[in-house]
Amino acid sequence: MCPSCNGGESGELSLSLFISLDGYSASWLCFRAKCGWKGYTKAAADGKPSIENLGQVNKFKVKRQITVESLELEPLCNQLTAYFAERMISSKTLKRNAIMQKRSGDEIAIAFTYWRKGELVNCKYRDIAKRFWQEKDTEKILYGLDDIADASDIIIVEGEMDKLAMEEAGFCNCVSVPDGAPPSVSEKEVPAEEQDTKYQYLWNCKEYFKKASRIILATDGDLPGQALAEELARRLGRERCWRVKWPKKNDLGHFKDANEVLMYLGPSVLKDIIDNAELYPISGLFNFSSFFDEIDQYYHRTLGYEFGVSTGWRALDNLYNVVPGELTIVTGVPNSGKSEWIDALLCNLNEGVGWKFALCSMENKVRDHARKLLEKSIKKPFFGVGYGSNVERMSVEELEKGKKWLNDTFQLIRCENDSLPSIQWVLELARAAVLRHGVQGLVIDPYNELDHQRPVSQTETEYVSQMLTKIKRFAQHHSCHVWFVAHPRQLHHWIGAPPNLYDISGSAHFINKCDNGIVIHRNRDPEAGPVDLVQVCVRKVRNKVVGNIGDAFLSYDRVTGVYNDIDESQKK
Repeated sequence: MCPSCNGGESGELSLSLFISLDGYSASWLCFRAKCGWKGYTKAAADGKPSIENLGQVNKFKVKRQITVESLELEPLCNQLTAYFAERMISSKTLKRNAIMQKRSGDEIAIAFTYWRKGELVNCKYRDIAKRFWQEKDTEKILYGLDDIADASDIIIVEGEMDKLAMEEAGFCNCVSVPDGAPPSVSEKEVPAEEQDTKYQYLWNCKEYFKKASRIILATDGDLPGQALAEELARRLGRERCWRVKWPKKNDLGHFKDANEVLMYLGPSVLKDIIDNAELYPISGLFNFSSFFDEIDQYYHRTLGYEFGVSTGWRALDNLYNVVPGELTIVTGVPNSGKSEWIDALLCNLNEGVGWKFALCSMENKVRDHARKLLEKSIKKPFFGVGYGSNVERMSVEELEKGKKWLNDTFQLIRCENDSLPSIQWVLELARAAVLRHGVQGLVIDPYNELDHQRPVSQTETEYVSQMLTKIKRFAQHHSCHVWFVAHPRQLHHWIGAPPNLYDISGSAHFINKCDNGIVIHRNRDPEAGPVDLVQVCVRKVRNKVVGNIGDAFLSYDRVTGVYNDIDESQKK
């Protein structure tokens, strides 16, 4: 740990220390960007370095110096040259890449020589049985490293044979990793440079990538190859990485790597594959081409519900239609029928297109909510007294049929103890309802019955913004329409007119973030008109394809809770 910054808040082990082999000097550097402490010192004045301490600190390993002569390497024999020719690798390419051989008794192995600035650094061997090994105690670097010096475009492949294949297709600016591919992508964060032992070869060659603006990852097409591409992209920066897609080999699979494509399809096809490499995906960053299929389906209206689903009321057809994945905020003064109108809307949607719903209605007892839904569906009162004394009550048979309809159509989200539910809790259960029961709509009624605990430093406006963002992401991700009921703040000087969306208690974000904003208003003055007249004020429609701002009027039947178009109620 760096004694200057103590690793920062995370306690990062960021200090790199080097002690010379003779023990007479030391240098250090903290790799934390906010620190960067560095220094150099010589041994004590008495000239007696502490060898005991040196053994505890110095982890520097001497790299073995090798030469072609010391490794007893030889030019390729005709047998190995013929082996490469079968794989479409020419003698010219073999010579330029200093491919050699090494004898061990009667056996001969191919020697892939690793050079850096004209100096032999490592050597990797491959025998006819495709067994690999490398020289011990040598530095790990990329194969073909000198070919990418000062290159702006770099190709990285998984094996030396693929590097040679790329050269046959006209690409010399290619390197190969020395150690093959991992079985899978690591779930851990990328370790610090000095601890990243598996990919130390990348860090040993990092200066060669400084000028590279485009790095094409042409690793094998199998799962380990894709894992290697991801590990390389994590270290080199996804923003400058591209990837290739190997063509289909047959109905069962694709070509595996560059050398296989060269052998079966030729150098021109391999060149086209590299020339048409695509951007390496970055989570959260897309271009429109990724969505062209969806855009085409939208244009030809094959996605479904492009113009939304009708509410079932002709008066609203030009103003408000229900689109999967959107958020509708519904408000209105108390006792104006917000919840009743939403229940009627759900019944219409179920009757029209068969949608199912999750209900998080904290103001209703289950039995009362069931009564209201049944009355709207059966169009008869639940009881035969009081409000329903003059109309035929629903029969037992109708009740039993209605109970099955309730069970098939609605899922209830209710807190079974006396605690208030949080929005996160509601959305998690709604997600389960979508996946388990296929619901297409969620009702949260009302906002003020949720638990709104928030950090002291967070304002209500910030909290509401964050909450609505969560709801919208849920709606979009699960293609589920959400109706969210929010009461207006106390209206001190209310004169009977409909409130607007900016009157909602809590924050202006209710209107800013919603896709649709609706105010439900009921006439309370007999002198102003029929008291069963309900005004549906559509105050916001984000998507002009499915609606417009305007007002619609419906007639409310108090006995059954049914809303009708005005002309229909007059006929009745």
